[in-house]
Amino acid sequence: MDMTLKSKIIDVLAKTKDLTIATMREDGYPQATVVSYVSDGLTIYFSCGEQSQKARNLARSNKVSITVTRDYKSWDEILGVSMAATADPVTGPDEIAHVGKLMIAKFPEAAKYISAGIGGMVLYRVTPKIISLLDYNKEFGHTDLVAMEQGG
Repeated sequence: MDMTLKSKIIDVLAKTKDLTIATMREDGYPQATVVSYVSDGLTIYFSCGEQSQKARNLARSNKVSITVTRDYKSWDEILGVSMAATADPVTGPDEIAHVGKLMIAKFPEAAKYISAGIGGMVLYRVTPKIISLLDYNKEFGHTDLVAMEQGG
């Protein structure tokens, strides 16, 4: 992947707090919801209730689509990322601890929830397979499409 393009994608992910994630419902319709997230490079992490519709959808199929758009004042400034990706539960204690630190750095208010050890939550790792960078600064509707190499 072109390093300038990768840097722009990482910047969008790092400077945005919420994303929209689409999962597949049991009836075959997509379900789009907004979640707060953290990122580490191109990898995204979010959590949700283990009994939520989103968690049930992900248990059936880990394929997701996400969108993230930076705030903008005019269309010329639109900069966003969309991904076809997989979302898998994070279970390793080292990775969970790492994500906890990322969460507290981005969302300081999360410290009280993390330290309380909230039960009933599932942490997911989103691994991109195809990334599209929408950059209206280049031209109206301009996108750069990147297919990730096998294995991430």
